[in-house]
Amino acid sequence: MSTTEPAAPPPERRWFTAANLYLVVAAVLLLSLLAYFATGHGGARWLATRLLPVAIVLWALRAYLDGGPYPWFAVRFGERTGRSVNRAFTVLYSLIALTALAYFWSEYDALTLLRSGSYTTLDLVMGSLVLLLVFEISRTAHFVLFVVNLVLVAYALWGSYLPMGSFFWHPGASLERIVTSSTVEFSTGVFGGYTQMALTLIAAFLLLAAVARGFGGQEAIMLTMQRLVGQRRRTVPLTTVLASVSVGMVTGSAAANAAVTGGFTIPLMKRHGLRGRQAGAVETAASMGGLMLPPLMAVAGFIMADILQVPYWEVALRGFGISAVYFVTLSLAVYLLSVRRLAAGHVPPPVVGVVRHVKTGLFFGAVIALILLLGVAGFGEMRAALYAATLLFSAMLLFHFVQRYLLRDTAERRSLARDLRVTVETFAELTWYLVILMATLGIMIGLFTLTGFILRMGSLMLDLASWSIVLTVLTAFLFGWLVGTGLPPTATYIIVAVVVVQPLVEWGIDPWVAHFFAFMLAIWGELSPPTSLTAAVASRIADASFMATMWEALKLCLPIVLVTFGIFVRTDAVVTTGWAQIGDVALLTLGCLAMTFAAMGHYHPRRAVDVPLRVLVALCGAVVLFLPGGGLALGALSVPGTLLWAAAAATVALLLLGLWRCSGERAVSEGATGEVESAPVAA
Repeated sequence: MSTTEPAAPPPERRWFTAANLYLVVAAVLLLSLLAYFATGHGGARWLATRLLPVAIVLWALRAYLDGGPYPWFAVRFGERTGRSVNRAFTVLYSLIALTALAYFWSEYDALTLLRSGSYTTLDLVMGSLVLLLVFEISRTAHFVLFVVNLVLVAYALWGSYLPMGSFFWHPGASLERIVTSSTVEFSTGVFGGYTQMALTLIAAFLLLAAVARGFGGQEAIMLTMQRLVGQRRRTVPLTTVLASVSVGMVTGSAAANAAVTGGFTIPLMKRHGLRGRQAGAVETAASMGGLMLPPLMAVAGFIMADILQVPYWEVALRGFGISAVYFVTLSLAVYLLSVRRLAAGHVPPPVVGVVRHVKTGLFFGAVIALILLLGVAGFGEMRAALYAATLLFSAMLLFHFVQRYLLRDTAERRSLARDLRVTVETFAELTWYLVILMATLGIMIGLFTLTGFILRMGSLMLDLASWSIVLTVLTAFLFGWLVGTGLPPTATYIIVAVVVVQPLVEWGIDPWVAHFFAFMLAIWGELSPPTSLTAAVASRIADASFMATMWEALKLCLPIVLVTFGIFVRTDAVVTTGWAQIGDVALLTLGCLAMTFAAMGHYHPRRAVDVPLRVLVALCGAVVLFLPGGGLALGALSVPGTLLWAAAAATVALLLLGLWRCSGERAVSEGATGEVESAPVAA
């Protein structure tokens, strides 16, 4: 008689789980948006009333999967109680969102046509519930925005109690007016233009990022970039720059970029000799550049196009020029850091197989197709993004079947079902986060408008401009810096564009210059102390001090500040396209390179020789950046023109001399390392 006990039956597989429910709701969001992209049925406002509640449900489910909307319940009252309470809140929030979805679906025509301006009590109740939900989500996800909106609500209600005639006084608004303007009027607030833009133009571009991540394209890109530039120790950190260029162009988030690429590039840089704070700083600076790069441009590019009433391609063309200035200069800064900290020598390159090369090629092919559809074929932004994402998805799917069934290649075993799931969930994750952020910003801008704050701030800026335009620009920079210390770049750009741009335009500044000034301020606000989410992510991965990482990143990101003010002089870099733009972009790049080398490079071991040369290259760079006039249209015989081109020629000569000196030196003793082996990566 056998004594072997029978094997226990496998555990029953549960299908009704929060994770699977999240997938189902994510698929509903994706399919709804694909249907809208293809047909445009109902319009953007109609779409917002249906999909904002879906985004709220996705937030609730994601929060539950990550420990619950209120994880502190588990800490204070025990795991079991905490799980039950969080489950109850998840169900409650989801039911409120779904009830709002059903209500606005059935009452949409009545709200927009019959009861506009005269709403029922039930209208106000449903609007208030949605408004409170968005407030609660912003409290957990964007606390600074939550506080700002609370202050604005109080200001709207009780502004009449302030001293009459003061800058902040206004007649006051009722609570009903705040609720209706933020919800059921649909023109502003949670269903307004910002939410509509997030669900239409921006969501279409996010499809590229979702497909690339779902099918392993992002990992393939990072390894391919390391293969291209990482075969020498001093060029290994440049892998970070190239990887961030590639991933940042479709994510539109510096923190997300740092999280995706930093998990690979930061350990790589530390393994080859950079200190943790330096590796984190390189990743932070490279990820910041991803915010400038089309096609997403931190979402601000779409808002800029909407405000200026121009095709998005016009904004993207100018964004490419500004991005080129930044990434060329950043590459020099990273190389100079590597020369100072790393020993010379070769490192074994990673083994990158055909699979990852093909996926990298497919991704860049889709990006090129998007550019051609926008700039050459003249397709609309949403349709072009949809076609490019469809092309990438079809190519990735076809390659999966060719690899698996025709070539029978098992080098990279990937499940198609898993890839599809990751694609759907990535798209949902990117979209619901952005939709709720834009809904929160819609509340803020609506309250700014309701209280008349924007008009009063614009009047103040015009009064400053009557004294000095330089004082106005500096005040605007300080204002944008303060706003950006607590808000994400999209929010910072919107506030600066609404408050600062119009006074600058009325004083005579070209609208393109004023808007790109606001855009660069928003980018700087994401980096500037004391709050930088990107630096926080990178420092956590690098296991380094947050403040030390941010300080190192500030030195690498010097071009952001230089270009912010340089475009007021080299206006053709953003005002026009063509040869004039190329000329001013080249001058901006040359000036930023000179200033970066002066700050981080060196000419000679003796300070008596090195310091004067660095001061000289800085002075030449300042002339190239800020001497009025210039560009390709400048008269060659004018005094400013002669001085400019002489400074440019001297800058080129000094930069070549400095690079020759750096490339010929052995590693500086501080932080230099010996041979470090790199583990090959199989494809």
